[in-house]
Amino acid sequence: MNLNNILLIGSGGREHAIAWKLAQSPLLNQLFIAPGNAGTSQVGTNVPLSGTDFDSVRKFVLDNEISMVIVGPEEPLVRGIHDFFLSNEDLKNIPVIGPQQAGAQLEGSKDFAKQFMIRHGIPTGAYRTFTKDTLADGFAFLRTLIAPFVLKADGLAAGKGVVICKTLQEAENELTEMLENHKFGKASERVVIEEFLDGIELSAFAITNGKEYLVLPEAKDYKRVGEGDTGPNTGGMGSVSPVPFAGRDFMQKVEERIIKPTVAGLQKDGIPFVGFLFFGLMNVKGEPFVIEYNVRLGDPETEAILPRIKTDILEIFIATANDTLSEIKPDIDPRTAACIMIVSGGYPGDYSKGKIVSGLDKVSGSLVFHAGTTAANNEVVSSGGRVIAVTSLADDIKSAVDQSLKSVALIHFEDLYCRRDIGRDLI
Repeated sequence: MNLNNILLIGSGGREHAIAWKLAQSPLLNQLFIAPGNAGTSQVGTNVPLSGTDFDSVRKFVLDNEISMVIVGPEEPLVRGIHDFFLSNEDLKNIPVIGPQQAGAQLEGSKDFAKQFMIRHGIPTGAYRTFTKDTLADGFAFLRTLIAPFVLKADGLAAGKGVVICKTLQEAENELTEMLENHKFGKASERVVIEEFLDGIELSAFAITNGKEYLVLPEAKDYKRVGEGDTGPNTGGMGSVSPVPFAGRDFMQKVEERIIKPTVAGLQKDGIPFVGFLFFGLMNVKGEPFVIEYNVRLGDPETEAILPRIKTDILEIFIATANDTLSEIKPDIDPRTAACIMIVSGGYPGDYSKGKIVSGLDKVSGSLVFHAGTTAANNEVVSSGGRVIAVTSLADDIKSAVDQSLKSVALIHFEDLYCRRDIGRDLI
C-alpha cells in the first residue's frame, strides 16, 4: 500500500496544528481526522469516530486504505490502541505513531513514571505514592517536606490532576479530597506527593522509534488561567517557542541527562516505543529536572513548535515508522512563535458551549488553530473550554505576542477570555 492515506485521531488545537502541517506534505494523499473540529475540516476530512472505539477505527482504516495512524491525545494510547493494531492480523502492518500501552504508562501513571526515572538515574524530585489506606503515611511524609507541596493524581486527569499547596494544612486537606473524596475520580485512587522544585518550567520534545530519536523545538506553556500565573490550572493558556533561558548548553544537558537515558531506559526495560516523548521540565539554577512525562505532543505547545518546523512532518513520521530517523536533519525556523489561547468564560470551571465564533476570516499575519469548535449551520461554534489558538511568528517574543494579540482582537464570541501576558516573563 503506497498511498499515504493518513488517519489522525483527536479533536483539539494540537490535532488542528498537526493536520495543518500534514496537509502541506507533497507525500500526503488523503488526510482524515477523527473526530476533528471546524478547523481540521479545512485541511482534511473529518470522520465521526472516537479514538477509543477501536472496532470502528479498525473498520474505517480497512475501508479507506489507511497507511498510517497518528494518535494525538493520550487516552487512546493509554487504553492500548497501538496494541490493538499489533494484535489484529489485518492491521498489524499499519504503522501507528504513538506508543503501545506499556510505554504509554509513562503518562498514564505518575507513579510508574517516577519509578522509571529513579531506576534510570534521570534527575527528578523526591517522591512517594499513597492510597486511601495509607493516608496517615501521606500526612507523615508531607511533614518531612518543605512547603510548597506538590500533589499529583496518579492517573489521567485531563491535565488538571496536579495541585500545588502553599501550606501543610492545605496539602492535608487536598490529599484527603483526592484519596477519600475521589476529587479526580479513578485518577486519584493513588496520589504521588513529590518534592517541590523551585525553578522555571519548560517543555522539551522528541520523536523516537525506541532506538533513535529526533529532538524537536522546546516551548514554555502557561498553565494558570489568570494573568501573572494566578488562578487554577488549565490545559494551557498559551505558549512560546524557543525558550530564551533554554540555550544550547541547557538543551545539551537535557539531551544527555534526560532524553538519551529515557530512550535507553525504555530499551533496557524492554518497552517498545514509537511516537512522541514530552518532557515536562524544571530549570533549577541551570540544571534540568523532569517533573513529568507525556507520550504525545503538548497542547498548546504544538501550536508554537510545529510552525517552526520547516521539515515535512509526514517525512518525519515515515522515518519514525521505518527506523530511518537518523537520516532526518530537521530544519527549524529561528524565529519566535507565540501562541495565545482564547477560552470560554468560566473555564476551567463551568462554561457554556454553542457560542458563534466570528472574525476568523479577518485574521492575517497569524495562524488560527481550532481547539474546541464544531461547524453548525455554516457557522463555527464553540464546543469546549479552550476554543481557538492564535499563533504568530516574529523575530522576538514581544513582536510575536503583539501580533497574536492583534489577531485575537479580531475574533469574537460571547464571554471570551484570554491571557494578555503570555511570554511577558521571558522578555
